[in-house]
Amino acid sequence: MTTTHQTTCPLDCPDSCALDVTVGKDGLERIDGSQDRSLTAGFICGKVRQFGKRLNHQDRVLYPLRRVGRKGVGEFERITWDEAVEEITERFSRIRAEWGSEAIVPYHYGGSNGLLTDGFLDSLYFARLGASRLDKTLCAAPTTNVAVGMYGKMPGVAFEDYVHAKCIIVWGANPKASNIHLVPFLKQAKARGAFIAVVDPVRNLSAQEADLHLAVRPGTDLPVALALIKLLQDSDRLDRSFIDRHTRNFEPLLRAAAEWPVLRAAAEAGVAEADIRRLADVYADASPAVVRCGWGLERNRNGGQAVAAVLALPALTGKFGVRGGGYTMSNNGAATFDSARLFDISGWHSRVINMTQLGAALNGACEPPIKALFVYNCNPAITVPDQANVLRGLLRDDLFTVVHEQVMTDTANYADIVLPATTFLEHRDVRVSYGNYVLGGVRPVMDPMGEALSNPEMFARLGQAMGFTDAAFGWDEEMMQREVAGAVSLNSSPVDASLMAAGEAAHYRFPERTPIQFETVHPLTAEGIVDLSPAQLGERPYTHQQIDGGSYPLQLISPASGKLISSTFGEFNLDVLRVMMHPVDADSRGIAGGDTVRVHNDLGEVVCDVTVSEQVRVGVACMPKGAWLKSSHNGLTASALCPAHVNVVGGGACYNDAWVEIEKTA
Repeated sequence: MTTTHQTTCPLDCPDSCALDVTVGKDGLERIDGSQDRSLTAGFICGKVRQFGKRLNHQDRVLYPLRRVGRKGVGEFERITWDEAVEEITERFSRIRAEWGSEAIVPYHYGGSNGLLTDGFLDSLYFARLGASRLDKTLCAAPTTNVAVGMYGKMPGVAFEDYVHAKCIIVWGANPKASNIHLVPFLKQAKARGAFIAVVDPVRNLSAQEADLHLAVRPGTDLPVALALIKLLQDSDRLDRSFIDRHTRNFEPLLRAAAEWPVLRAAAEAGVAEADIRRLADVYADASPAVVRCGWGLERNRNGGQAVAAVLALPALTGKFGVRGGGYTMSNNGAATFDSARLFDISGWHSRVINMTQLGAALNGACEPPIKALFVYNCNPAITVPDQANVLRGLLRDDLFTVVHEQVMTDTANYADIVLPATTFLEHRDVRVSYGNYVLGGVRPVMDPMGEALSNPEMFARLGQAMGFTDAAFGWDEEMMQREVAGAVSLNSSPVDASLMAAGEAAHYRFPERTPIQFETVHPLTAEGIVDLSPAQLGERPYTHQQIDGGSYPLQLISPASGKLISSTFGEFNLDVLRVMMHPVDADSRGIAGGDTVRVHNDLGEVVCDVTVSEQVRVGVACMPKGAWLKSSHNGLTASALCPAHVNVVGGGACYNDAWVEIEKTA
């Protein structure tokens, strides 16, 4: 007998798909997209459709494990949960007594974007410990800071409203890899005559799908955006009435734009002057017009400034007030999770560790030194810049490392204790989408495999063992989901917790079904207006730092791909690591497709295979993020080539500031 259950995908993607999961007597049979939510529309990405491969993978962690071999070699013995909890509690207590609580560091990110699995009991547990806090900067730190400073994270244009737009700019995003439910709306808009432009070093939409591709050099989005603003000003196409009524701090942006005439910006970005002019003309004349701002353009030292200039475009031109007009970035600003209703951690004021600089932190840059690392929802051995330094730190014999994980990741191989984690098919959660306007319930469709526990169940056990008395540590998972759902509001409306328990969705209540910026939704800033030069940009807003690789001639980018969600699915879905080069760059180095190459800079080298394609622009190489160590020929990946310096805006990671040379191996 088979049964089909509805649940929500909580993985790191804007779509938050509604899923129909079919389970038979032998376990999972298939995962399909549900028809119950219009945006899922019955289809899902191939990554999640193959989730059964992770669920039943030979490297699935089923029981608590203790290291018995050297760190990094993956030799463990099975222990009980009681033994694991006792050892963690004893070691943490000893570290607190000898080094202080801040010597314990939680390390987590977007393995799951659910409210129960990240930022709930985990935060309470580490707050009560007095552990160091984590600045989560690997992705979205600059964009979030800018969006909050400029618009207060005003709800953005809904994906389904893109069909109304006459001009769509997709800037620094690849919807085919990580937002597939936007793609049908782009196609519909194109069929209705919309002009679609893409700004990205890689051609991810074909010439039939997009009218203009600005293949900018990584890190030069800011000059292009400022040149657009200058062109609009020079041709008297700024909406002065809107600017006067709805914005502040206009002049610093205008002064910065004056420094970037189109010819200079085109030269800096390596694109045609005529293409920038064409984009300015079409965007200015079109209504509605919408900018889909992604996260790709933030991944360099100019990223936060660039995002601000891009998000300023609709305010400067008055593109708001109509359906399909304005911008979309993260759409989670209309949802509020009031965790203070559940517990109080306002007194947690310990030091903050920037997660991008983990390698330096582990290797002596902190006082007190890090003596314990607790990793969950993350795979730092793969995802963090300056990979060699991170791996060196994880090898420290005096570092007590705990990893809570579904499969034996590269990071788990360095752990002292590995704890088995449930997948989203085996636990409850509440998922705030950052793309679609839904709050999705996550429900277990099968029993946990082995002795796996969800994040909140695990932290409840650890909290009780440490003697913490907060009521939340005594809740079961059903009560946790109910309490969390009760602390969420959607555009100021309460949530029906029964929908979450059933794996269904709660929808936002906007006056016109979907938000219309500056009509039914407005900036959530303190003054209710747009700050065009927010304090988050620092003392020199809109300043462009020159792009120069010194002796290394190629810029390396590491974007999302259709294979992985960050490093999730790397255990089965990316066996061979490849770097993509343009034919001009490959030919000048005597490299052909399929060759094995050495990609290197002063930080390290990655030996992998090569793909030669005009999809990537000249002077840029592309290596996917999230690949596991086993996928390359020398056991290192793109993060080994990425510097650990951070963006002035939000302290974000600068992956795309990697410069390399590529040589054919002998």
